Amino acid sequence: MIAYLLILAGFLFRLLPHAANFSPVAAIAIFSGAYLSKKYVPWVPLAIMILSDLVLGLHDVFLYTWGAFAITGYMGMWLKGRKNIWSVTGVSLAASLFFFIVTNFGVWVAWYPHTVQGLADCYLKAVPFLRNTVVSGLAYTMALFGAYELAARVAVKTRFKDILLSTKY
Repeated sequence: MIAYLLILAGFLFRLLPHAANFSPVAAIAIFSGAYLSKKYVPWVPLAIMILSDLVLGLHDVFLYTWGAFAITGYMGMWLKGRKNIWSVTGVSLAASLFFFIVTNFGVWVAWYPHTVQGLADCYLKAVPFLRNTVVSGLAYTMALFGAYELAARVAVKTRFKDILLSTKY
């Protein structure tokens, strides 16, 4: 159930007006890796991206963005058993840098001259987007993890704890 709610939320957030690269998809991917079954890890961010890109339109580097988010889910798996503010922050920052490196490599391949200067120009021009990637990654990751852990503390005191805390789906 959680996987479907995450996909729906990510899809809707991508459709809402937002600043460039200010998106919850990386946070959702990290959260999926940390809390969901391994078999769902790459599919949650991929479903968000595929569905929303079908509405928003495909672009030349979609395989790089989709792939980066799928791998980000696996980065979240490292958090299983070690969820604390420092490890979650570290994974969020690492995911933002990973996304920046992978997707801008794709931009270089698609739109820039295939030279060292073209590569440097591509990454330099992308630096302003990195800020939004990092800030949104941290904000959404902290919000997701914080809300879940708070809800889990409340849910554990109810007779529905087995249903509410199930992450099999």
